[in-house]
Amino acid sequence: MNRNDLAEFLRDRRSKVLPHDVGLPGGGPRRTPGLRRQEVAQLAGMSVDYYIRLEQARGPHPSRQVLQALSRALMLTGDERAHLFNLACEAPVQPSAGPRQDVPPGILRLLSQMEEVPAYVVDARYEILAWNTMASALMCGLESVPVGHRNVVRWVFTHPGLPEHMSSELSSRFARLCVADLRAAAARYPGDRGIKDLVAEMLALSPDFARLWAAHEVAVRRDQPKRLEHPVVGPVDVVCQVLDVPDRDQRLVVYTVEPGSPSMAALRRLRETAAAGSAPVYVPGPA
Repeated sequence: MNRNDLAEFLRDRRSKVLPHDVGLPGGGPRRTPGLRRQEVAQLAGMSVDYYIRLEQARGPHPSRQVLQALSRALMLTGDERAHLFNLACEAPVQPSAGPRQDVPPGILRLLSQMEEVPAYVVDARYEILAWNTMASALMCGLESVPVGHRNVVRWVFTHPGLPEHMSSELSSRFARLCVADLRAAAARYPGDRGIKDLVAEMLALSPDFARLWAAHEVAVRRDQPKRLEHPVVGPVDVVCQVLDVPDRDQRLVVYTVEPGSPSMAALRRLRETAAAGSAPVYVPGPA
């Protein structure tokens, strides 16, 4: 049980729930935004002293019933509820050795057979483990990036060309989702050195990452639209489909486009360009 992180998460979520959100009167001026500790305890059906001790990282291990009650009182989303349970070690956590990096053979075959659709596989650390030719062409040469640096989070927050590659609004939304998803992964793998090192690196290098990490948002990454600006074929509007790879905590990320759209024509031009130097799916070893 990570008492400090659990306490910090509870304090942060409490500050984001307003009295009228849960049917309570405002009660006059408040020193800080959000609910009072007494109100959370009342809503969760527990003593104020017990809840205060949880927020001060000195309380007993909360039961599943207590966690359920806190989830309801703080109006947690499904992803936030899962994160709360992970922090309290009441939800299954992955081995401390860290996320697996061996991509199943069936997924590798699928990648190689997806000739018209850009697709790649990432693990819980956002390391890109495997990709097809179209993904490399769309992302301007994944195979040229050194092993250990093919990381989506690192690219989003440190790549100097990102504003030219992705619209600013979508870039900001994507960055926010990446950080929220990485925080959820950090709770699933509390002992993973790779995630800890990535977070420390980004906190040191990127004020934007530090601001988003401090917000304590938790969300598992799901489908979303993107507009990519490619230097050869121009703008490409895609929907980023995120598919879970069973038993690996990996995701198959597939970029789809509207049939008959200019974006589909752009991908076909990109495929023709890539065909001249077509490369097989690349699978790096463990970084």
